[in-house]
Amino acid sequence: MRSSINRPSEEECELSGFQLFKKLTEQEFTQLNYDKTCSLYKKGSIIYREGSRLTGFYCVTKGIVKIFKTGIDGKEQIIRFAKKGEIIAYRSLLSEELACTTAKVIEEAVLCHIPYQTLQFLIQSNWQFSHHMLQIVCKELREANDYITDIAQKTVRERLAEVLLLLKDSFELDNSNTLQISLTREELANIVGTATESVIRLLSEFKQDKMIELQGRKIKLLDIKALTRVANL
Repeated sequence: MRSSINRPSEEECELSGFQLFKKLTEQEFTQLNYDKTCSLYKKGSIIYREGSRLTGFYCVTKGIVKIFKTGIDGKEQIIRFAKKGEIIAYRSLLSEELACTTAKVIEEAVLCHIPYQTLQFLIQSNWQFSHHMLQIVCKELREANDYITDIAQKTVRERLAEVLLLLKDSFELDNSNTLQISLTREELANIVGTATESVIRLLSEFKQDKMIELQGRKIKLLDIKALTRVANL
């Protein structure tokens, strides 16, 4: 479901800002650029689907991508969001398994596809690159462990407050203290791991307690300290 509005600009295909590639030699980085394929994706486009066979991993150079798994009842469980400077689809590639998640564009994006053969070459030729890849995998594993702990031990109210703070850390706030990512109530519920109705009710409570302000899908954080206390961090 690749969707082409027009070709990405040279600037939008630039990979030099990625921390993962900082330790590559000039020759390795030249090879990386030669092998990459960059495409522009409209909002709503599917990059890859759960169960598909991947031919490489993706570097997000623009926009936001939602990574999620689908439950038995068809409900999404959002794993994370990937933004500029981050990579996706690498874990299934490293384990040589079918894709364990689906990636969907929620804000018009540019992604550069790096073939599996290029990844293998970089892992085998540059130990610093391999070490950084291992750090990324370990970070994702730690976040998964934290999420499992939260689901088991925290209330829905606590988890929602924590999710709002995590979104603040990941996407920052604009000048008016509003989250710079716009999510539906259903998407918020899918991150928290609860029913949409519960999220709607709790957001209303947070608003009444003057911790947040709601402007359609936009959420303005009014009292970060209070949210931190509610999240029990």
